[in-house]
Amino acid sequence: MPRRRRNEGARVHGQDEVRSPDPSPGPRSREPGPGGAVGDRWLGPADLGADLGARATLVQFSSAFCAPCRATRRVLAEVARMVPGVAHVEVDAEARLELVRSLGVLKTPTVFVLDAAGRIVRRAAGQPRKADVIAALGEAVRGV
Repeated sequence: MPRRRRNEGARVHGQDEVRSPDPSPGPRSREPGPGGAVGDRWLGPADLGADLGARATLVQFSSAFCAPCRATRRVLAEVARMVPGVAHVEVDAEARLELVRSLGVLKTPTVFVLDAAGRIVRRAAGQPRKADVIAALGEAVRGV
């Protein structure tokens, strides 16, 4: 009888897969709309363990052995330095599993863009491009 590999048949997220919504995203949330817009979900300093930016906050969920997380950290930190009133907060996904689950974070890096009040304006999984981060920040600052 042939031996089976341990991960044989495992699915890879993001490849021709339709994900069902998280059944318990929390009382103040709504599933993401087109383009990653979220809208009615809020995060505050108590959730993140850091203060929000005066104009917007870039929240990055990372893990220790994630190579794209390091590149994402550099991009988000650079954008935060360029735009006054914007903070970059990095959250260790492994240490904050309850928050990760409540937000439906399935892979790292995952980035959330919050407005000044902490409302999630955008979310994206994977390594973002600098231009995309700046565009999403524009939405958060304008309040669109």
